[in-house]
Amino acid sequence: MTSVRTSRTDAFVADLRELVPAGSILTDPDVVAAYASDQSRLTTSEPPAAVLIPHTTAHVSACLQMAARHGVPVIPRGAGSGLSGAANASADAVVLSLHRMDAFLEVDTANRLVVVQPGVVTADVRAAAAREGLFYPPDPGSVEFCTIGGNVATNAGGMCCVRYGVTGDFVLGLEVVLADGRILRTGRRTVKGVAGLDLTHLFVGSEGTLGVVTEVTLRLVPAPRPPHTMVATFDRLTDAGAAVAGIVGSGATPSMLEILDRTTVRAVDALMHMDLGADVAAVLLVQSDHADAGSELERVAAICSQAGAVDVMSTDDPAEGAMLLEARRQALPALERLGDWLLDDVCVPLTAVTTLIESIEDIAARHDLTIGVFGHAGDGNLHPTVIFDGGDDSSVRAARAAFDDITAAALALGGTVTGEHGVGRLKAGWLREELGPVGMDVQHAVKNALDPLHLLCPEGMLRTP
Repeated sequence: MTSVRTSRTDAFVADLRELVPAGSILTDPDVVAAYASDQSRLTTSEPPAAVLIPHTTAHVSACLQMAARHGVPVIPRGAGSGLSGAANASADAVVLSLHRMDAFLEVDTANRLVVVQPGVVTADVRAAAAREGLFYPPDPGSVEFCTIGGNVATNAGGMCCVRYGVTGDFVLGLEVVLADGRILRTGRRTVKGVAGLDLTHLFVGSEGTLGVVTEVTLRLVPAPRPPHTMVATFDRLTDAGAAVAGIVGSGATPSMLEILDRTTVRAVDALMHMDLGADVAAVLLVQSDHADAGSELERVAAICSQAGAVDVMSTDDPAEGAMLLEARRQALPALERLGDWLLDDVCVPLTAVTTLIESIEDIAARHDLTIGVFGHAGDGNLHPTVIFDGGDDSSVRAARAAFDDITAAALALGGTVTGEHGVGRLKAGWLREELGPVGMDVQHAVKNALDPLHLLCPEGMLRTP
C-alpha cells in the first residue's frame, strides 16, 4: 500500500519546507511506509502522507502550527516499539518521529536528575545514571530500544515496578508542544511543589493525544546494592498464588516479583534449555536489592515453601541472578516461536492474579488456542500472549475473541484493561468500558481544551465517539 497525498497535505508539506531544514520531511512512499505502525498486532494502519523528523523543539512547534493551519492530523512517534497501535498512522495524516531528538541535555548528580530529549533510548538513561553511581529504575521489556518519549506517553513500567514504580513516578517536569504549536513547560526540580494543577502527570500516559513531549526531566535514585535472586517452582497454580499473596502480605518489598505459567515455562525451556521443569504449573522469580537482601529472600523462600513450592533456589551471585532472570526476559521471544502472537496487558488486584491465570486457561481451552501468561505478579500486571495462525481467518477470529475475553475477565476481577502498554487503537473500546460515560466525558473535555481540532492521534484512545 502506498501513502495518499491530498491537496491539503501537499500544501502543508510545501509550506513546512520553508520552516524546517532539508531532510526533515520524508515523502517517498517506500520510506514512509516503514512508519505506518508500531509493533502491535491486529490493529489497523495505513502509510502516512509524510513523515516529519524534527531536530529541535522549535521544529516541532513549526510542524504543529502548520498542521493546525492546514487541518492535517499528526501522529507522534517514538521508536515504534509500542504494542497498542497508538503510533499507527492513517493515510491523511503525517507522522512526527522524534527519534533524532536524542540528546542528553543535563546530568545533575547533586540533585539526582537527568534532562533528556524524547528520542533518548531508555537503556542509555540507565547506563548514564549508573556511571554516576545513580539508578533509573523503569525497565520495560523493550528497554534496549524503546525511548523515553514513548515511555512517558504510555507511562511504561517493567520488572522493577513492584518496588520502584513506573515511569511517571520519576518524571519531574516536561516540555510539551501543544496542538497549536505553543510550548508549555510543566513541573519543577524542587523536592516539593504544589503550585497549580499537576500538568506534568496529565501528559504522562496521554499517548500523544494532548501534546508532543520534547524534553523530559527525570528523577534518579541512589544505585542499589547487587541483588540477590530466587526462583521457586510450583506444581499447582493456586500454590503460586498463595506464595504471591504471602510475600506481599508479609511486608517484604522485593525489587522484582515475576511469574511464568506452565505454557511459558515450557516455551522458555524449549528455547533456552534451562530445565525449569516441564511439569511445573508456575515459576516465581524474585529479586531483592535491599541492604539485607539475603535475609529478605530467606523469608520469601520460607513463604514459598510453606505455600507448596516444589523447589526453591537462590543466589547472591549477580551473574547467576542475571541468568535466572533471562528466563523471564525471554518469555515473549520463546512464545513467539510457537506462531503468530497477540500480546495482552491487563492488571488485577494482587489477590486475583492466579484467578485470572485460571480464567485464561479456561479461555484457551474454550477457543482451542495456546495462551502463555507471564508478568509482574508483584503488582498484578500480567501479559497473556495468544498464539494463533495469522493465515487462518478462523484462528484470527478466535484470537480476537480470546483477547476480548481475557480483557473482560480482568475488568470483572476489579482490574484495568491496561497496566503499562497503553490503550492506543487496540483497546479504545475497552477504555470506554472501564471508565464509563462520565469518565469519558471528562477525558474528552480535556482533549477538547488542548486539541480542539482533534488533530493529534485522532484515531487513538480519545477518538471522537
